[in-house]
Amino acid sequence: MKKNSDVLTIIFSIVISLVLTSNQMIIAQTIEKKQLVPTITIPAPSGSKGFGMPQTNRPANATVPRIPRASASVTDTARKIVTKSIDSLSMSDPYIFADNATKTYYLTSSGGAIYKSKDLKNWTGPYGAYDTRGTWMEGNNFVAAAEIHKVNNKYYYAASFGDRKELVDVVPRRYNVYRHQTMILESDKAEGPYRLINPDPNYDYLPHSWDIIDGTIYVENGQPFMVFVHEWMQTFDGTMEYVKLSPDLSKTISDPVMLFRATESPCPLEMVSNGEMTYGLKIPGWVTDGPELFHTKTGKLGMLWASWGAKRYLECVAYSQSGTIDGPWIQELKPFIDDNTGHGMLFRTFDGKLLLCIHHAEGDGPRKPQLWEIDDSGDKLVLGKRFNP
Repeated sequence: MKKNSDVLTIIFSIVISLVLTSNQMIIAQTIEKKQLVPTITIPAPSGSKGFGMPQTNRPANATVPRIPRASASVTDTARKIVTKSIDSLSMSDPYIFADNATKTYYLTSSGGAIYKSKDLKNWTGPYGAYDTRGTWMEGNNFVAAAEIHKVNNKYYYAASFGDRKELVDVVPRRYNVYRHQTMILESDKAEGPYRLINPDPNYDYLPHSWDIIDGTIYVENGQPFMVFVHEWMQTFDGTMEYVKLSPDLSKTISDPVMLFRATESPCPLEMVSNGEMTYGLKIPGWVTDGPELFHTKTGKLGMLWASWGAKRYLECVAYSQSGTIDGPWIQELKPFIDDNTGHGMLFRTFDGKLLLCIHHAEGDGPRKPQLWEIDDSGDKLVLGKRFNP
């Protein structure tokens, strides 16, 4: 009887311990949630201009009607399919995928929709790209820097989704961080529809409280990576980082690894001292945007990425000293292209020409895609002339 009594005592102690631990965790989580009270943000000085603010040429007293924008979800029927020349398109962060299987170019961007073209000049769209029903992304119309990749005969759509209702972090007297994650969706076709491959509908590829944007897919020696931006509005000095992905790209299998900070390059300038206001707020810091990794014909590994500097938006370039993703990454001393032009990516046309697809804006006007010829025959990219299809 004594043995049985001792066993019961031990079991009872374990149960009580588990209950207390569980209650402590619930209390801790409740306290943590209560602490996430939105902070005061500092408005831009009167008369400022900058990203996400009214255009310079718009009269101060003008009334601008809000036109509902169709989301890039395949379930949204509000869009009207049209054919436009590339010069008449307006979009941020354009990305072109050349699909050899269909001999079709697919253009996507922030906003997330897809356009199709056979000649790079005339583009038909916008088509719905993804089906996020049943996931945390359903109904969230914030989609940024969408990309299309092909890995192991599957097509992947990497895009930054945002939930403006879920506060995940607060940077006091600076910024309220809402849920932003680069997510990877999968399809059997370049045109989609793309769906989440992770079985957890609430899955995050990166830490839930991090402000993540502009993730891209890169494969090195058979290992897929997501290279991503940890936003400067949360970190002050924006970072470029990576995580390893599972073979099917459905989940993260490593901790994040930092590659470099924005201030390691001489090209970015501090935003407020440079006169750049962001979304109408006075937020100091240095920006990292839009990574894309590439190899030159000599095998040199490089990375295109964007920031803000002396001539507003600009494209930076860095090269890996080791030839691998782990670097160290050596920053070029001058912008690859500037003049309010950035967030570029490379693709090869069906006739073998290497092009840079990038957006440009006149002042605070709309961002528009441009194509530039690129020479990659040496150890470094060389910018050529503007390409007009």
